[in-house]
Amino acid sequence: MLPRYDPNDSETGMKLLEDLTTNACQLQQQVLEEIVKQNVQTEYLRSFLNGHSDKKLFKEKVPIVNYEDIKPYIERIANGESSEIISSQPITELLTSSGTSGGQPKMMPSTAEDLDRKTFFYNLLVPVMNKYVDGLDQGKGMYLLFIKPEIITPAGLTARPVLTSYYKSNNFRNRPFNRFNIYTSPDETILCSDSKQSMYCQLLCGLVQRDEVLRVGAVFASAFLRAIKFLEENWREMCSNIRTSHVSDWITDPSCRNAVSLILAKPNSDLADLIEYECGSKSWEGIIKKLWPRTKYIEVIVTGSMAQYIPTLEFYSGGIPLVSTMYASSECYFGINFKPLSKPSDEEDKREGMQTVDLVDVKLGHYYELVVTTFTGLYRYRVGDILRVAGFHNKAPQFRFVHRRNVVLSIDTDKTNEEDLLNAVTQAKRLLEPLGFLVTEYTSYADTSSIPGHYVLFWELKMKGNNDFPEFDHTIMEQCCSTVEELLDSVYRRCRKKDNSIGPLEIRVVKNGTFDALMDFCVSQGSSVNQYKTPRCIKSEEAIKILDAKVVGRFFSKNVPFWEPFRIETK
Repeated sequence: MLPRYDPNDSETGMKLLEDLTTNACQLQQQVLEEIVKQNVQTEYLRSFLNGHSDKKLFKEKVPIVNYEDIKPYIERIANGESSEIISSQPITELLTSSGTSGGQPKMMPSTAEDLDRKTFFYNLLVPVMNKYVDGLDQGKGMYLLFIKPEIITPAGLTARPVLTSYYKSNNFRNRPFNRFNIYTSPDETILCSDSKQSMYCQLLCGLVQRDEVLRVGAVFASAFLRAIKFLEENWREMCSNIRTSHVSDWITDPSCRNAVSLILAKPNSDLADLIEYECGSKSWEGIIKKLWPRTKYIEVIVTGSMAQYIPTLEFYSGGIPLVSTMYASSECYFGINFKPLSKPSDEEDKREGMQTVDLVDVKLGHYYELVVTTFTGLYRYRVGDILRVAGFHNKAPQFRFVHRRNVVLSIDTDKTNEEDLLNAVTQAKRLLEPLGFLVTEYTSYADTSSIPGHYVLFWELKMKGNNDFPEFDHTIMEQCCSTVEELLDSVYRRCRKKDNSIGPLEIRVVKNGTFDALMDFCVSQGSSVNQYKTPRCIKSEEAIKILDAKVVGRFFSKNVPFWEPFRIETK
């Protein structure tokens, strides 16, 4: 049973958080006991526990699983079988994750009660932010929020991303307005299915209400930076709208148009002149502070792969703090940030061995992979996130996100692992074999120096039978780029085709001997000569400079890869 409290009552909220963290061990045991008792008669748990609900037996008998282990059960529900396969409560929808399985997004079961639980955790952010930031009740948030495509399964269940589910829910649309729920974006602009119209209207509303904006942000750092680029391309048109109080004719979504028209209300030449002056400057350094001068923080996820965007965000921010408030995924919500103003950082994984421990038994400084059990049908499920214990608040551990397991490349919501990259490169390089070329080595990195970012592959080539350097066929090399993209997963292809959040993939051909120079560099940094393997993803700026210095040809994909909303196979 979730505790009830008023999110605007900060004192009560903080007391609740103190109670939750002080009694973390007992609460964890109570929640686990409730989950097991509630679901022990499901087909999945019955196969391991035979109807017994003892927590100790649960930990001994129920295996730790990956998505592929539970995918068949979820697909059966999607195709019409009873929710009781995995959950005693009705599965009301399936939440699609940004991680992929077999080229398609994963699907996570969700219930009506689960949405209430997520809303409760979201409201816990309010007292924490009020503790660190004064005056949040004296303005609005300019949050750029968007919905994504959804499908209906053969059983009639909706399958969609978790945030799309929330924005379309009554919990969001009928939310009691507190300091965290007042946005410059009308709901109609957030719920617009045309991402370009949605982006334009939300930014326009944010500019009109600039004097009320106390915080800005988006879910991911990459999305917020795409919004800044969109503003760079469209500010003149927005100024015209503000000057005339007329919404551009190409905004054809009627709900969007009506909502924005109400906010534009009347012509405002002074505001249009101010925006033109700031946006017309030679440099956009500090543009966020200039356009929204009362902004207290930028709320975006900047951990894990998003950490690569921190320097760019700091350039645009004008010194405004970057804040990640919550740690959540499609599977469930994991925690909130008790130190929201602490600087984000990224680090390497240094695990030694693996053993399963309860949440409250983790050790300071140690690295762990997250395993969750939920009310909605996930039991001892490996999320794939690697965390480091950074401290404790009362009895509850505080974690620093390190990275996603097995992910080597990521620009936006895409997560490309080493196996998928290898498969794509293997297929693409076959195009060169009839010409007598061999790809002797390759590596990659996510280039975020421009917006949108894009994947870069470094290839070292040689001719069969001799050491002459090959002459490039531009058409074939461009086909190699396109082939790699076509073989990457559905989320990557969606980001490329529909979202335009990833740019065309690039192959940079390097001189013979380049990867020997890369090995020399890695060994000089402490790698073992005997155990050295070419890294399939490069993050070191020095290493990238070594590779870039030896580039002799650059080629880009000329085609946008095929993508369509995923389908659920019927059995």
